[in-house]
Amino acid sequence: MPAIGQRAQLTILREQPFGIFLDAGDELGEVLLPRREMPKHWQIGGIVDVFLYLDSEDRPVATLKYPKVMPGEFAYLEALSITSVGAFLDWGLPKDLLLPFREQKERIEPGKSYVVHVHVDGPSGRIVATRRVSKFLNKTPADYKEGQEVELMLFGKTELGYKAIIEGKHSGVLFANEVFRRLRAGEKTKGYIVKVHPEGKIDLSLYPPGRARINDLETLIEEELTKRGGFWAISDSSPAEEIHKALGVSKKAFKQATGALFKKRKITIGDDGIRLVKE
Repeated sequence: MPAIGQRAQLTILREQPFGIFLDAGDELGEVLLPRREMPKHWQIGGIVDVFLYLDSEDRPVATLKYPKVMPGEFAYLEALSITSVGAFLDWGLPKDLLLPFREQKERIEPGKSYVVHVHVDGPSGRIVATRRVSKFLNKTPADYKEGQEVELMLFGKTELGYKAIIEGKHSGVLFANEVFRRLRAGEKTKGYIVKVHPEGKIDLSLYPPGRARINDLETLIEEELTKRGGFWAISDSSPAEEIHKALGVSKKAFKQATGALFKKRKITIGDDGIRLVKE
């Protein structure tokens, strides 16, 4: 059955000066697709694919557009205005998305963007946003594997590091001492599962684990040394930030890779930098 907050393929019933009416079943009845939203080619009895939501008077209405976020998902949306009922966010539809005051954790400012969860409010049937994203995260045990690549969305900070939404479902932590670039709320990035604890907590990393990663880093270092004529003024004593800026990796990973290259007698390591060994 068609429902608010979903896409549906509906039959065109009739035309009126302000648009065409679609058959949305017994629950929603006839739903208007406004004339400004109508497809170029249509006919009575034809089918259109639409998204269903409520207009400013809480009447079901259809649109051909796709919202930036579907109900049940998390997103990073810009606040457009503040009214007596809350903030309104840009989610790509003619009617802006309401973030009620009761669902705000801090003062919302127009022009700034915020991580929110979007859902259909049970009592009102309206699609709304909330800043209280944690209560919509999956609390069931995760079945991620250590080393698994996952999609992350950053949504906050803790004393330990950065909180991230994993695959739009669970939450995890990127530890601050393993992050060597600036992160911001709402940023989407690739990450990796480090550990899933028995109590459900999940440790994350921005970097792939294991020997394969070190092998790739060894190759990268050798190639860079060749480009630089055999010497690179970077070493184990270099600041972690400098190493990350140069290679995009942690100091620990850098030391593992240079140590492996040293054991293979491919480089020498000095206080002033690393050198290729001439064959």
